[in-house]
Amino acid sequence: MSKASRLKAASVKITHHIGGLRTTIPAQMAVAGPPLGTQLGQLGINISTFVKDFNLRTSIFREGVPLPTRTTVNPDRSYNLVIHHPTNTYFLKQAAGVKRGAQFPGREVTGYITRKHLYEIALVKSQDPPLQMVDLEEVCRHLIDSAYSLGIRVVDKIDPVEYQLFLEERKTIVKEQKDELQAAKEAKLLRTA
Repeated sequence: MSKASRLKAASVKITHHIGGLRTTIPAQMAVAGPPLGTQLGQLGINISTFVKDFNLRTSIFREGVPLPTRTTVNPDRSYNLVIHHPTNTYFLKQAAGVKRGAQFPGREVTGYITRKHLYEIALVKSQDPPLQMVDLEEVCRHLIDSAYSLGIRVVDKIDPVEYQLFLEERKTIVKEQKDELQAAKEAKLLRTA
């Protein structure tokens, strides 16, 4: 190969949009309108094609499950869409059977999961592209940290009857917290009016 042909071969580069688009979209619920449509339009991606592609590829998930996505744009305005498994928060809340995390992390317990639950979640999350080369033990540590920030405690064993009673009691606490927040919002509106 001559020097000129080597230089010519070396100068051909495939460029992607720097950073691409990182979003979390509910499964089967992508729509062409804002905010997703405006972000895709700025990158020059055909919005309707993206929406159809995303909704088709996420049909294996239950509708509304939050899915982190990474989209990179090629020079010809085509795109590469990588869909990860649902978020850590979603998995942990589902495993614990709670709808929301702690209002005061570290001071209140919203639910419990077993080490087995945590291990199963880690196995699924370790299949995501950013975590494929990460040790399973490290993925578990990251999940434990996420669970702690949600107020979910990791334990060895859970008694189903006691846990059901705990969740019933927790519902009343959550209702009280929501009422307090609503009262604080109304008080603030009265002060500003």
